[in-house]
Amino acid sequence: MSPDPEAALARVRSYCLALPEAEEQMSHGSPGFLIAGGKFFAYFWHNHHNDGETVAIVRTTGHDEQAMLIESDPAFYYAPPYLGTFGWVAMRLDRDDLDWDRVDDRIATSWELAAPERLLEAGGR
Repeated sequence: MSPDPEAALARVRSYCLALPEAEEQMSHGSPGFLIAGGKFFAYFWHNHHNDGETVAIVRTTGHDEQAMLIESDPAFYYAPPYLGTFGWVAMRLDRDDLDWDRVDDRIATSWELAAPERLLEAGGR
């Protein structure tokens, strides 16, 4: 049985909001996570445009990293609509064999890519 979308959102929300200065804000009808007064670093989509997917979407360093991640595990990663063109990657959360440590690590990496220098200099996450 696949994980419950509400449980997946609770896990993503808990991890995102534990990062320094993280806030939640609705974005196009879905929860988004950003650094206070700054940039989004993660989104949670469930059945977005009736695609049947439950995903967390995070930043990458760009199209090369995005392509490498998708190539390394296409059953887990894919380029999401809209954000994929900017190098973001979606992680499928509706898998029975989901590795939450992997999800949490990618969220933290995405936070670091969005964080202002002052937070990174203060020790980051």
